[in-house]
Amino acid sequence: MMQSTAGCPGIVTGVRLSTGKGPLCLQKRGEVMASLARVGRVGIALSAGSARGIAHIGVLKVLTEAGVPIDCIAGTSAGAVIGGIYAATLNLNLMERLACHIKWDILVDLCVPRLGLVSGEKIKEFLRLLTHDKTFAELAIPFAAVACDLEEGTEVVLREGPVAEAIRASISIPGIAVPVRLGGRLLVDGAVLNRVPVNAVRAMGADYVIACNLTGRAGRARVRVENIFDVITTAIELMEMEILKGKIVEADIVISPDVGDIGPTRLDMAPELIKRGEEATREALPRILEEIGVNEPS
Repeated sequence: MMQSTAGCPGIVTGVRLSTGKGPLCLQKRGEVMASLARVGRVGIALSAGSARGIAHIGVLKVLTEAGVPIDCIAGTSAGAVIGGIYAATLNLNLMERLACHIKWDILVDLCVPRLGLVSGEKIKEFLRLLTHDKTFAELAIPFAAVACDLEEGTEVVLREGPVAEAIRASISIPGIAVPVRLGGRLLVDGAVLNRVPVNAVRAMGADYVIACNLTGRAGRARVRVENIFDVITTAIELMEMEILKGKIVEADIVISPDVGDIGPTRLDMAPELIKRGEEATREALPRILEEIGVNEPS
């Protein structure tokens, strides 16, 4: 059944999971009890958002600290970066430290424009390092990266092969990063077709889906557009949001960190982005814990 969002700013609910009769009672993640079978698998869908994607770290921090089980993750673009690295390492402390010190010159390698302004080799090597060059089969948590086949015009869910290559394909913002040729397909940023990959999480077997949507402009002042990267990412984001409107209700709950006033290239705002991710998730946490059957931490 559809759930009301009244009085819950930053939280949108979709189809609520039926939990049957009687209360669910789980003590902590890892204490598997009979009631777990009623809840099933919990999955996380992490949206695109460019530099704003750093807010996903705050979301994951609060969920894991509260004992919310994360059985699978799917991410698009920036969400694929955060989701893939977490699935490979389970080390949010390291991810937070890196996010607060990373600079664009470490990630960006400009090239003579043909298919993009950035060749993407530097960031691919960086991703290989952070994911320990793991394949999908070696990850601690099942993970999927969402990309778009530019030639066919179709969504592509990547779940095989090297994780770094899949993430690199998922972050290939058209016009900025050179597309990735993978498996005979020319792949670009998955957000072109699917900004918040709820459907991918469902396909991985999740019964309850928590989506994190970095909406950008929702309810916020206008963002300053200062360079060509801002122009392209902001224009694409506006189109993505229109496509998203009919899809987001497929999640059981949507966490929307208030990051609309932060520009898409502001890596220097990492501490604030993480903080806002934490705040939005704490707001949603009581409902999530109730619906999946996990006791609130004391």
